[in-house]
Amino acid sequence: MTTASALIADAVGALSGLPQEGLGEERDSRWRGRRIVRVGAAWHIGVLLLTETHALATAEVLRAADPGRRGYTAESARERAERRALALRGGFDVGEVVHIGWTVIDLEAVDAGGASGPLATIDAVPSVRWSSAGGWMPLEAYLRERVELLRG
Repeated sequence: MTTASALIADAVGALSGLPQEGLGEERDSRWRGRRIVRVGAAWHIGVLLLTETHALATAEVLRAADPGRRGYTAESARERAERRALALRGGFDVGEVVHIGWTVIDLEAVDAGGASGPLATIDAVPSVRWSSAGGWMPLEAYLRERVELLRG
């Protein structure tokens, strides 16, 4: 039986050398204020973020940007602009993709037949739930398709 850990390790090997996207965390300090700082980089594979050592579940994705002076029709648009500015203030370049709010997936739990984040073992097959409303898909096929798209 192929494990989720082995499938993720194979995918990371296949992604080696391809560009990664930034991982950020919100920080707040008296001297530097609120900002989103870089804490690493990962390959974005749909609902997964893969690093050399971890599999992460995606959450919020944004591009660092200057909010400028704009009129907003919705408060949510103003909040998104402010979050993009926090990434810029934290050291990300304009237009750079930033992932925040991600969580570490416990691959050992998945390998043992359990679940963690969007991964689970379903009928002895490592599987991924590729959307909150979607069903389960075999992880092996999901990773193969997503890696091919990135290598494209």
